[in-house]
Amino acid sequence: MVDYQYLYDYYSNAPSLIRLVWWVSGILATAIIVLVVFLKYIRFFLRKRSQEAAKFRSEYEALLVEYLYSGDESGKLTEAQELIVEKIRNNVKKASKRKVIVSVLFNLMDEVSGEMSDAVKTFYYKTGLIHYAYERLKSQKWNVIAKGIGELRCFRIEEANAMVAPFINHPKSEVRSETHLYMVNLFLFEGLSFLNDLKEPLSEWIQIQLLETLQKFDNQEICDIRTWLKSENNSVVLFALKLAQIYNQFEVKETLMDLLSHENKTIRIKTIDVLAHLYGIEAKEMLMANFNTLSLEEQISFFKMLEKLVVPDDEPFVEAYLFHKNFEIQLLALKILKEINFDKYVVLTKPSNNNKSLAMVKAVKAI
Repeated sequence: MVDYQYLYDYYSNAPSLIRLVWWVSGILATAIIVLVVFLKYIRFFLRKRSQEAAKFRSEYEALLVEYLYSGDESGKLTEAQELIVEKIRNNVKKASKRKVIVSVLFNLMDEVSGEMSDAVKTFYYKTGLIHYAYERLKSQKWNVIAKGIGELRCFRIEEANAMVAPFINHPKSEVRSETHLYMVNLFLFEGLSFLNDLKEPLSEWIQIQLLETLQKFDNQEICDIRTWLKSENNSVVLFALKLAQIYNQFEVKETLMDLLSHENKTIRIKTIDVLAHLYGIEAKEMLMANFNTLSLEEQISFFKMLEKLVVPDDEPFVEAYLFHKNFEIQLLALKILKEINFDKYVVLTKPSNNNKSLAMVKAVKAI
């Protein structure tokens, strides 16, 4: 049996520091016990919640499939569909169940098309889920807004355009990206009108996604991109240059010529690349005349252009840069010479010839 009197006397006669240590130890021990009990409760609660969500998901997946196959050719909801909508409408009021329902609908939208896709969209309206997406757009939290826009994009809610458009220049890139994807996914080239008002940078990743979206649809009539080529937003100009190249916009050559003197070097280099693709002979002549004023990167881009647009009369120019200080330009010049005057190329690459760049010659021979 514990002698409590002994312990009490020991504690009473102990120095203040020892008594403080005892108090701290007791508090920590109590805190550990409370935390262990609390963590066990949390684990139990989460496990139970996960089981309920899985059960709920399974039930409503079956209901939604039944909803899809209960329709008829009239386009109106059948009595069976109305009953399913009514049953689920009562559950969307609870956030946890609403999250599960939206998740199931997301999966369905990926798997169905045509009339079934329209049926899912109708279900989204009828159950009132659309109103919760609208409410998200009013949130002060950027991640909530982004999710709301992404949801409206997934279910192709075109009438939300007026509510989504103000987020074009949102401070958070995630919100801007969702907004831009919403515009293009729903309205294709017409949706690119947001570029007229875009002040923030258009990231390289979102540019790729926008282009991939546009290229999914054939027989589209591209809009006039001249305004974007003249934009003060450099990222918009670069995106418009990609559009000009992908969609062969020969009619914007004149505007592209102006971009050769743009203050941004990246834009100038990309413009040379696009003009080479569009067979911009005028640009080739202008750049050739001003070659020595170009930056090294622009000179390399020009020789890549010349490789596509070279004519026999360009031989003296090409020969003048066979031994340029930059190896890539040397290599390109020799490749071009090989194409327009093979005899001179053979003489130049003879082993007995006193070449200044043997490595360059070997590289061209390997092509």
